[in-house]
Amino acid sequence: MSTTETKEGSGASNPPTATTLISPSQRKLYDPAVTFEEYVHYAQRTREEEKIQQNIPAEDGILQQVFRRKSHVTDEPMPVPFSGVDTAEKASDKGGHPAHGEDPKSRRRSILSRHSVITDDEWRNASRALRTASWGAGFYLITTDILGPYGVGFALGTLGWGPGVALYTVFAFMAGYSGYLLWQVYLGLDSYEYPLRNYGDLAYRTMGTGARHVVNILQSIQLLLICGQVIIQNGQGISQTSKFRLCYAVCVILFVIAGFFMGQVRTLRNFGIFSMIAVGINLLVIFISMGVMAHSPPNYSISVLGSAGSAVNPDSITPDTNGVYPPIIHYGGMPDSGNFVGAINGLMSGVFAYGGAQLFIEIMAEMRRPWDFIKAMWSAQFFIYAVYLIYGCYVYHYQGQYSFTISYMGLSPYGFQAACDMLVVVSGLIAAGLYGNIGIKVLYNQVLQELFGAPPLSTKSGKYLFASIVPIYWSIAFVVAAAIPDYFGFVSVIAAFCIVQFSYSFPPIIHLAYTVQRNSMDPSSGFDSTTGQTTKAHRALLTRIWKGFWADKWYINVWHVIHAGGALATAGLGAYAAIQGMIEAFKNPQVNSFTCRSPLDLSAA
Repeated sequence: MSTTETKEGSGASNPPTATTLISPSQRKLYDPAVTFEEYVHYAQRTREEEKIQQNIPAEDGILQQVFRRKSHVTDEPMPVPFSGVDTAEKASDKGGHPAHGEDPKSRRRSILSRHSVITDDEWRNASRALRTASWGAGFYLITTDILGPYGVGFALGTLGWGPGVALYTVFAFMAGYSGYLLWQVYLGLDSYEYPLRNYGDLAYRTMGTGARHVVNILQSIQLLLICGQVIIQNGQGISQTSKFRLCYAVCVILFVIAGFFMGQVRTLRNFGIFSMIAVGINLLVIFISMGVMAHSPPNYSISVLGSAGSAVNPDSITPDTNGVYPPIIHYGGMPDSGNFVGAINGLMSGVFAYGGAQLFIEIMAEMRRPWDFIKAMWSAQFFIYAVYLIYGCYVYHYQGQYSFTISYMGLSPYGFQAACDMLVVVSGLIAAGLYGNIGIKVLYNQVLQELFGAPPLSTKSGKYLFASIVPIYWSIAFVVAAAIPDYFGFVSVIAAFCIVQFSYSFPPIIHLAYTVQRNSMDPSSGFDSTTGQTTKAHRALLTRIWKGFWADKWYINVWHVIHAGGALATAGLGAYAAIQGMIEAFKNPQVNSFTCRSPLDLSAA
C-alpha cells in the first residue's frame, strides 16, 4: 500500500506510484500499512450501504435516530453466497476464516471445499452474517450491568442528599455522553471490510498499537475483577441464606462452579435472552426490598461491616451500653465527619454504577443495525438512572446511615433476606457470565490468537479451547477477589483504576484523536480503493494535529480535553481513597474468602 502527498494549498498531487491493491480479506490483523483514510473510506461505504438497505434517511439527526420507527427491511443478514455453507462458521471448519483478523498467522482465506480464495463479496457477507443482535438485545445487555442500584443507598449515606443525587445525575448523563462519543467513532471507522470488534480496536485505529495494548490490558483486568466482585457478592448471599452453617469458601465455590456452565454461552445474542431475565429478577429484588424496608428496621447487627455510617462516622452506628442503636439520621449535604476517604469511596460507588461502557463496542459489533445502538444506549441509560436514583433515595430514606453496601443484605427479616439473596444469585450469575464472556474473548483474541496462533473461535477446536478456558478464567477471578478482605474497598479499586477510564476518560480521548485526524484531511486527501493508494496533505505531524484540533467546532475538542482531565483527576482521588481503605482492610486479614467464616458472621468474631 503506498501513500502520496499533496502540497498544501496546491491541490495537485504527485504522480501516483505503481501499487498492487491488497484486498482487506488478505490483510493481516492490525496491519500497520492500513491507513486511517482507508478505514474511513470503507466505513463510509458501509454506512451508505446500511442507509440504503435499512431505509435510513441521510439527514437524520440524533433525535430522529433515537425515535425512528423500525425499518421495513428484514432483520435477517444478507444471504451468504456459499451454496448453503454458513460463512461465519462452516467455512472456517473447512479451512476458511469467517471474520476479519481471526487468524493472526495467515490472512489468505482458503476454502478447501469449493473455493480456493474468498472473494471480496463473500468477505463482506461473512462480516454481515456475524451481526445478528437487535437493538432490544443491546438494551437488555446494557441494563444487565445493573450491579449499581444495590449500592446507591450506601453512596447517598456517604455523600448526603444534595451531593449524592447531583453526582449520580451527572455521572448518568456523562456515561450516556461517553456512549454517544464511542458510537460516533464506531460508525466512522467500522466497516464490513475492517469490522471493529472491541474497545482495543477503537483505540488502535485512532491512536496506534501502544494505545491498543493499554486498553486491552486494562479491560482484561477490569472484566476479571468485576467477575470476581460478583462472585464474592453472591458467595456472601449464599452464606447469609445458609445462616452461616455452610462453610463460606464452599458458598463461593458453588457460585463459581455454576459460572463454569454459564460461561459456555459464547455469543452476545444468546446473552440477550438471559439479560432480559436478569433485568426482571433485579427489578423484583428491588420491589421486595423496598416493601420490606418500609415495614421493618435495618439489619443493625451487620452495619459495622459495611454501612454508610461505618464509612463516614462509626459513632452513628455504635449501640449504647444497653445495646440500643442510634436513631436513623440523614444528611442534607456532605456528612460532617472529616472522613474524606469514606466520602470519596462513596463517590466511587456512584462511578461503579455506570460502568458498562467497556462493553459498548462489543455490543455494537454484534448488532445488525449499529445505527440503532444509540437508541438502545440512551433508553438503557435513562432506565438505569431512574431505577438507581428512585431505589437509592428510598433505601436511604428508610435506613439512613445503616444503608448497607449491598442493600438487600441489610434487610432484618430472614425470609425476605434469603429470597433476595437467592434471586440475585441467578441474576448475578448472568451478569458475571456476560463479563466473563467478553473478558475471555479479549484474552482469546488478543493473546492466544495473536501471539500463540490459537484457532478461530468459530472452528471446532476454537470452541473446545474456549470451553476449557472458562473454568480457568472463573477460578482466577475467584482467587483474586477472594484474597481481598474488603468488598467495599474492592469495588472502589475497580471503579478508580478501571471503570472511570472506560466510562469517562477514554471516550473523549478516543473521540478527540478521531476528530483531529478527520479534520486534518484535505478534500484531496483520501483512499482510492481501485489503486490501493492513500493521499495525504504534505504537512508535518504536529501541523496536522494543530490544524485538526482547531478546525470545525474546535470548542468541542477543548471540552473533551477538560472532560478527560476531570475524569483522570477523579480517578486519582478514587485511587487514593481506595488504597487507604484497603490498607485499613488488610489490618484484618482473616476476613477473606479462603476461610469458613463468613465476612457477615459477627458471632464468629
